[in-house]
Amino acid sequence: MQKSMRLLSFDNEFGVMRLCGVDEAGRGPLAGPVSVCACVMPTDKRILGIDDSKKLSEKRREELFDEITAVADYCVVFIDRHTIDEINILQATKIGMKHAVEGLKVKPDHAVIDAVKGLDIDVPYTSVIKADAKSYCTAAASIIAKVMRDRFMRELDEKYPQYGFAKNKGYGTAEHIAALKSIGACPEHRRTFIKNFVSDDNMNNVGEYNVRKDA
Repeated sequence: MQKSMRLLSFDNEFGVMRLCGVDEAGRGPLAGPVSVCACVMPTDKRILGIDDSKKLSEKRREELFDEITAVADYCVVFIDRHTIDEINILQATKIGMKHAVEGLKVKPDHAVIDAVKGLDIDVPYTSVIKADAKSYCTAAASIIAKVMRDRFMRELDEKYPQYGFAKNKGYGTAEHIAALKSIGACPEHRRTFIKNFVSDDNMNNVGEYNVRKDA
């Protein structure tokens, strides 16, 4: 309760009716998209327990996801690995944030952006370091972005089980890197990211990995 009140107090200081929180999930992984969410929470209904998604268990995130999405005006955008490789992860995140804000049903009065600056959006915004741990609506956005990306990676694991995506969510765990070096990349691996973990000789041999039909 006390934590939720602090987050709400932070948002109330902006003095607007429709405050939008914007956050992302998946900037660091070696595979998969970056997920970006813009979220406006209602002023007449408060949800207890909302916090930075990284501080919550997977079970609690899923529970809060259902509560948040039932009442919020939100938009989630996935930017795929091809775009990330082409323009870099920061620019891909900025594009995702722009489209997420523009995808809301009603234009917000102001937006709180987690850390990122230099956005091309038609909404006044404030960039706040660790906004997902300070702002109620941004914490809600972080939960939605995280849950939806995690669900995507679990689905991807069914197609490419050798990499352990259901467990590592595309992050560079020792097991994931070992599999990458052993069998090469699948179509969802970020080529500009895996070069940091694969030698030049092995990098030249990395190709589109197709899962065996009987795997």
